[in-house]
Amino acid sequence: MNNYRMLIQYDGGRYKGWQRLGRGENTVQEKIEKVLSEMIGETVEIIGCSRTDAGVHAMAQTANFKTMHRFAPDKVKTYLNNYLPHDICVIDVAPVPESFHARYNAKAKTYLYKIWNRDYANPFMRKYSTHVGKTLDITRMREAAGCFVGEHDFTAFSNAKSKKKSMAREIYSVSVEKSDGFVLIRMRGNGFLYNMARKIAGTLIAAGLGEINPDCIPEIIASRDRSRVLYMAEACGLYLESIEY
Repeated sequence: MNNYRMLIQYDGGRYKGWQRLGRGENTVQEKIEKVLSEMIGETVEIIGCSRTDAGVHAMAQTANFKTMHRFAPDKVKTYLNNYLPHDICVIDVAPVPESFHARYNAKAKTYLYKIWNRDYANPFMRKYSTHVGKTLDITRMREAAGCFVGEHDFTAFSNAKSKKKSMAREIYSVSVEKSDGFVLIRMRGNGFLYNMARKIAGTLIAAGLGEINPDCIPEIIASRDRSRVLYMAEACGLYLESIEY
């Protein structure tokens, strides 16, 4: 069995997320599987590392697929980019050991959240960032960011429905930086629950606006009470930036 790894970029604005939801649903996974299956002549299922939400973008989504056929990686890459929608691009294809699994072998993921922080909107970034018109207090945001670092049960910061899977995740770092009118939040961890990155970003924005005290965050995390997390940032500002193996 031949196993291939793909590195994928996409504008998630018009998709219902990465994960295939059902027949005819508009997802990134479904679009790639359809083109791959037509190329190979058999039904192909791809495994993605991260199940990005509806509207979320990816700079470096990793996925793999297995097939009995052997192909030159450049041929696969060229075919996919010729027939995929223009808002999805495969930037690399490579053969990998049969044991490679895009999701289970990942060691860390980094999400980037972009905030346009000016008193006027940015028409060129309206689909790729969230606009906050009031000046954000970066010091307060950094103080709040430190509260998320470490291993915690992030039930309060997720909309995940499963009650069987662990809600514990380890966040390695959360940074907040200013750059040419933007405030950039980077979150690196061993995994993220459904809506978790957006809820962390939303809470940091609230802290920067003085709507929440950073000192309250550890107690909110410990409470595991979802009703206490009132902020979730827009999907358009979130990017899956990198995956480490």
